[in-house]
Amino acid sequence: MAITLPIDDGANEYLTRSPLALLIGMTLDQQITLEKAFTSPWVLTQRLGHEPTAQELADFDTQALVEIFATPPALHRFPKAMAARVQEVCRVIVERYDGDPAGIWAGVADGAELLQRVLGLPGFGRQKAQIFVALLGKQCGVRPEGWREAAGGYGEEGSFRSVADIVDQDSLVRVREYKKQVKAEAKAAKG
Repeated sequence: MAITLPIDDGANEYLTRSPLALLIGMTLDQQITLEKAFTSPWVLTQRLGHEPTAQELADFDTQALVEIFATPPALHRFPKAMAARVQEVCRVIVERYDGDPAGIWAGVADGAELLQRVLGLPGFGRQKAQIFVALLGKQCGVRPEGWREAAGGYGEEGSFRSVADIVDQDSLVRVREYKKQVKAEAKAAKG
């Protein structure tokens, strides 16, 4: 299976073959466009001059990593905080999964266990964890029994709720329309 977001082909290819890139993209996917979030791992490799490992990023000089994230155009709207978050996620990968990001989903008994592992990552609350489980299932073929249930509404077949459902420009538009509708409903409920 291949990631086919409406972004640079090189970035999609990197996301497809690198579990770390996919995880970094998901980590960065907050308060910026998903195009920016999921392209940033590719840009990071270009700035480093090679594809980093989780161990390398976990051990990286924190200030130097912040500078790489902050170099214009910054990899995230909040480069200092998100460089630290990426480093925290990489440290968990090193400590719990021997530096292998795919260890998060390798050998899980079911979707509930997968969700719990993702929830154990820094910055992954329930919604983000469910979206990542859905992304793994829908686009990466990681489908332990019960993965759709663990992903909640994001795991529903034919839904257009998150990055898990985006495979082209049309699906991107549909996901953005859904998010706009949810925000409008939430605003009306407050009002």
